[in-house]
Amino acid sequence: MESKRRLILSIDTSNYTTSVALTDQEENILIDRRILLNVKQGERGLRQSDALFQHVENLPLLLEECFSFVKQEEIEAVAASERPRPVENSYMPVFRAGTSFGRSLAASLGVPFFSFSHQEGHIAAALHKTSLNFSESFLAFQLSGGTCELLMVNPEKAEFELIGQSKDISFGQLLDRFGVAMGLAFPAGREMDRLACNSDLGKSLLKAIPFDGLAINLSGIETQALRLLSEDHNKNIEVCASLFVEISSCLERWIEKALLEKQINKVLFSGGVSSSQYIRAHLQRYFSGSSAEIIFGKTELSADNAVGIALLGGKKLWQ
Repeated sequence: MESKRRLILSIDTSNYTTSVALTDQEENILIDRRILLNVKQGERGLRQSDALFQHVENLPLLLEECFSFVKQEEIEAVAASERPRPVENSYMPVFRAGTSFGRSLAASLGVPFFSFSHQEGHIAAALHKTSLNFSESFLAFQLSGGTCELLMVNPEKAEFELIGQSKDISFGQLLDRFGVAMGLAFPAGREMDRLACNSDLGKSLLKAIPFDGLAINLSGIETQALRLLSEDHNKNIEVCASLFVEISSCLERWIEKALLEKQINKVLFSGGVSSSQYIRAHLQRYFSGSSAEIIFGKTELSADNAVGIALLGGKKLWQ
């Protein structure tokens, strides 16, 4: 007789992606489905109300697909992201879509419902099948469309201490704003990464990103890049590549500062910007042979997804 699978169903409704996942007790990923929200050409984002509406439209499609793959009795808990970060007063309306569907499903199935922050989900997904585990502290970057933060993470105590951040916009916003100005579709990061990787740029056209302790400011480099683009559109690829050069250089210095100050040598990267092939190759090359251990999760688990939320739900239920 075939043994029953023991599964966690999870939902994540970020500002730009509707995600649903299924994982089992051995942390295998059975389902990882996502729908990118529609952003009109030329626009640089979505209003919360528009994003919320799209999530409500997308979730039944993704959940129908999940339930065509599993039996209801195999799902032992439902989990969802309820807020951006695990801190007081962290709130975005888009996460109400996921928690509402999640609570309703859990009640219908007669199983527990667990909620976590979107940031915790990002870090858990990036950790999946890496050399790191939940018994050691490490530094973690979350680099996404709306977040540019450096955290000190104590997984055993579920502590996420913010030790560095961008004081203005995020790397994701910087890239998307420039990409849209170039004429690329939003989100523009993946196409810009491809352009940067294929560029033969020599010296960067931009000035270095300034630091204030473990904080940075990005509005200055945004102004530089957009000004160069307006002056000569033929230089758009060079400026695009220069942005990736300066972001990578900034991360080098940021890591070195944090390692010196916190005396922790393991650094995990999560968030959509962390899927950049240019940034990954640059940092791995720079820190090769050093005492710093730079850890990137799987590329497909760097962008917004519900896998990390499912993994956290499994730990809550079974450990």
